[in-house]
Amino acid sequence: MSVLQKGTWVLVADGEKALFLRNDLEAMNPDLNVLRIETQDNPADRDQGTARAGRKADAGPGQKTALEETDWHELAKERFAEEIAAILYQQAHGGAFERIVLVAPPATLGELRSKLHPEVRAKVVGEIAKTLTNHPLDKIESLLLKELEAA
Repeated sequence: MSVLQKGTWVLVADGEKALFLRNDLEAMNPDLNVLRIETQDNPADRDQGTARAGRKADAGPGQKTALEETDWHELAKERFAEEIAAILYQQAHGGAFERIVLVAPPATLGELRSKLHPEVRAKVVGEIAKTLTNHPLDKIESLLLKELEAA
């Protein structure tokens, strides 16, 4: 049985955009259709920071240690992964899909995987660690076929 059979959902995501797709044809000739698009405005960290990192007093007299600056851009990506995982849980729990393939860059895929509810995790039939969010659907279809055949 092929991973990309009819009715299989495909999530194509990165840290700022997620495409929820469904294959409406057979596995060897997929026809991915957009069910939902989620985006978030996530400017570069330098555009989100407001102040320099602070310092805190150390045990020694007159010594201070610098505190690491918060990476707002990465924090927003983590929150986005949480939002996507919550949407997937809601859809899976409601019976919207039985099978799903996750496609995301390695860091996003790892973050998303760690946030998935066990009910969703049980429905994952494939994972591809690539960035495909800015590709047209026909290109995503052909790249999926190529990657899933190689797996």
